[in-house]
Amino acid sequence: MRVLVTGAGGNIGRAVCARLAAEQVQTHALVLAEPAPSTVEHSVTGDAGDPATVRAAIGAGVDAVVHLAAIPSPLNDPPLDVFAGNTRATFNVLEECARAGVRRAVIASSYSILGLRFAERELHPAYYPIDERTPLQIEDAYSLSKHADEATAAMMHRRHGLDIVALRFPFTADWDRLRTTASTCDRDPSTMAADSWSYLHVDDAAEAVWLALTRPVTGFHPLLLAAPRTMSDLSTMDLIARYHPQTELRASIPGTATPISTGAIERLLGFRATRSL
Repeated sequence: MRVLVTGAGGNIGRAVCARLAAEQVQTHALVLAEPAPSTVEHSVTGDAGDPATVRAAIGAGVDAVVHLAAIPSPLNDPPLDVFAGNTRATFNVLEECARAGVRRAVIASSYSILGLRFAERELHPAYYPIDERTPLQIEDAYSLSKHADEATAAMMHRRHGLDIVALRFPFTADWDRLRTTASTCDRDPSTMAADSWSYLHVDDAAEAVWLALTRPVTGFHPLLLAAPRTMSDLSTMDLIARYHPQTELRASIPGTATPISTGAIERLLGFRATRSL
């Protein structure tokens, strides 16, 4: 098995490359500027939105692609650059890989597709637990780019027969960054209210990618995932009552369990996050 990982030098990308190396998978890496992980066999430096660069990264051929390359938020770049850069890269990577014969892809979508995380005003989910049918309330370029990326993936399935899983990652980081964020959340739970106090360890993210690459999945599937408990020691129902009081509750959420439904990814991929704060 040969896999192309775009954004291989990033937060999730390095964890994915390590997971692939553990499975003795031949890994091709595309990085924008940072060094590629030492575990990869073939690496190219350049923009994922450039067709020639992606063709060079594919090299002698790959069986699957993990597309993680993106501007990761709307906070540090002009909105046009965020939207145009992210959507161009996703279209280009999937198109070039499909033309090279690839039939399996995993792309990084985001919990932010809901629109809550980066909105300039306070927004609230339509209901809890959040699931893949929760209405979107997009007001920023990054969330819009993820919405367009998922539409692109669905089109690529219809156009080329690519089977694609779009993983809607929540806040995803290593232990140090997770603990720092959790400490801030303990002092002020409102800092993570737009995220529904959800998170994921990078190694769990890599495991989800591995399952999305190897499980017998056909079609296009956007999937939410998160650690099983929230960042807060307060009960999830109390947090919702305080910070999202108008949000409809469709089911009781026990203890500090995440208010994000992970049933779809559990059924389709057999994935459950195992790393909790």
